Amino acid sequence: MIVFKAPQAQVLSALQSVSGIVDRHHTLPILTNALLRKTGESIEFTTSDLEIQIRTTATLGGGEGDFSTTVGARKMIDILKSLPTDQSVSLESDATRLILKGGKSKFTLQSMPAEDFPLVQESADFGPVFSVPQKTLRALMRQVSFAMAVHDIRYYLNGILFVAEGQQLSLVATDGHRLAFAAATLEVEVPKQEVILPRKTVLELERLLSDSDGDIEMQFASNQAKFSFEGLEFVTKLVDGKFPDYNRVIPRNHQYAVTLGRTALLSSLQRAAILTSDKFKGIRLNMDPGTLRVAASNAEQEEAVDELDVDFSGESIEIGFNVTYLIDVLANMNQDMVTLEFSDGNSSVLFTIPDNPHFKYVVMPMRL
Repeated sequence: MIVFKAPQAQVLSALQSVSGIVDRHHTLPILTNALLRKTGESIEFTTSDLEIQIRTTATLGGGEGDFSTTVGARKMIDILKSLPTDQSVSLESDATRLILKGGKSKFTLQSMPAEDFPLVQESADFGPVFSVPQKTLRALMRQVSFAMAVHDIRYYLNGILFVAEGQQLSLVATDGHRLAFAAATLEVEVPKQEVILPRKTVLELERLLSDSDGDIEMQFASNQAKFSFEGLEFVTKLVDGKFPDYNRVIPRNHQYAVTLGRTALLSSLQRAAILTSDKFKGIRLNMDPGTLRVAASNAEQEEAVDELDVDFSGESIEIGFNVTYLIDVLANMNQDMVTLEFSDGNSSVLFTIPDNPHFKYVVMPMRL
């Protein structure tokens, strides 16, 4: 039976869209495969790692009848990538094997039964569907995802908190040293829902989302989240845990505020960071009337000093930071200006965007 016959680019695109979660060395061999379900000329591609399941459907021609099987996802992608993009490729089934042909090339692939593929059982208590433009969610995730923890024993920090309430969707991430908050307005009112998306889910969504105006639909359940966009259905388990009260972490009523060019500050920090130690990424920000001085030094007695002109007339203040935390936030913004709010050398600093109440970034100082 001919499972499909279509241009290489079309098959590769469909397979790549679902294969980001596939681990070549999964302990369960069938999960290194993609599940293919043929119904007439439509092929449904599904992958899973038991935590996340991604599915898409493509019209790829082929013979009559229905058919299902599983085949090594990464291996098939590697083969398709090796073939010319304008070439037509076909997949045929032959007992327990699959034959992939393209031009004068022929590949015989091992398959595993479709009925052995462990599909994720979808939750029965999904809440109401709501949507935002893909580019909006992508921008929100970019503004906060860098602040997620990595392998933290406080497992609920290894992901992003999604809060949908009323007409607002808020995303929050923290690793205990810094916290990023970003929000967007929804077109519909939704009841309050809070879920924590795992780190792997966040990274995969960031890979798949585009800057298009097309909507992404979301639904949250007690133990799952579902996303639908551009023909993809993405279901993921949630992190089970209580996220910290981020409203208590975000400081208010700072004594001082300085607004300056984001690019100029980022460049200054990147220059100073060259002379920080690999293990100790400490830099000093010195606020003096009219001047912000960025300074760094290392164990070899080397020192970097950079100055920026700023509109500041308060008392002189010195604050120490992990420079990576400052570079991360500035590199993941695209606004021209940024505001730093602070009180003294021992308190956290709040980064905001002028005239935008929907973004906040808190970073704790470090002792130098």
